[in-house]
Amino acid sequence: MAVDFGDISAFLTVAKAGGFRDAARSAGDSASRLSEAVRRLEAQLGVRLFHRTTRSVELTAVGRELADRLTPAIAEVDLALDVVNGYRERVAGRLKLNVPVSAARLVLPDIVPSFLAAFPDIQLEIIAEDTFVDLVASGCDAGIRYDERLEQDMIAVPIGPRRQRYALAASPAYLNRHGRPDHPRDLLNHNCIRSRFASGAIAPWELEKDGDVFNVDPTGQLIVGTGASDLMVASAIDGVGIMGLFEDWIAPHLSTGALEPVLEAWWPNFSGPYLYYPGRRLVPAPLRALIDFVKARGATVPDQAVRLQSATASSSMASA
Repeated sequence: MAVDFGDISAFLTVAKAGGFRDAARSAGDSASRLSEAVRRLEAQLGVRLFHRTTRSVELTAVGRELADRLTPAIAEVDLALDVVNGYRERVAGRLKLNVPVSAARLVLPDIVPSFLAAFPDIQLEIIAEDTFVDLVASGCDAGIRYDERLEQDMIAVPIGPRRQRYALAASPAYLNRHGRPDHPRDLLNHNCIRSRFASGAIAPWELEKDGDVFNVDPTGQLIVGTGASDLMVASAIDGVGIMGLFEDWIAPHLSTGALEPVLEAWWPNFSGPYLYYPGRRLVPAPLRALIDFVKARGATVPDQAVRLQSATASSSMASA
């Protein structure tokens, strides 16, 4: 039998107070509203719960037994609600993110340790993959993606560096053997290490200099999936050919000289990633904590959240 919880609460309030007027004063409600709630409950149960006279209101036998049984049950409900209040006050629970491999490598290491230290009761799970996912269907609370991979009707907050570059590089030994390209078209004469997306596509390299955009689709002996970028880097260092990847990813090898920049003047810029999540009226506390944490760290970056009505285009290289 489905009984309205509000009617049960009204019944117990009247039973405890011993009358409708006193119950109304203690509950901050009206006596007529409480009386109507009790009448609905009696009609649904098919029994009289109170003896009513002009001078007094007394529980019937069945009313007293019902009150005695409901009181501990309601106390358990109150305890359960206190648990929820505790979560709201101390920010605890599980937070699951779906992110591209590049974000797991280049963005999150600068955020995760300090975030977990600030919120020790949060359990964070990171799923790193470069395939498109439905956040809700996959059980994730939020994700990180670049502009052209953001799902529609999502709330997005900037996270990590706001500008990044796609870099081409090769080992000095390879370039000494095969020459150094002077223009993107020269890449067609080189052994280039390419990335294949999870969709199966191999995107051309889109290079840009002073507003002049040049798309080139070179070939090479080695093709790797976007999740095997470390193999690409190692192969380039060993002289296999020219590779393309995030500048931040290969920066340590550029600084040591293990890799040498190729066509640096043509390296394209693209916008940084976003933390995105479904538009909800009540955002889970762990996710809200991460959003606020990210926005606080990016105080020099426009921190407004925007609702994305459609995906915007940026360089396809940002997905590598």
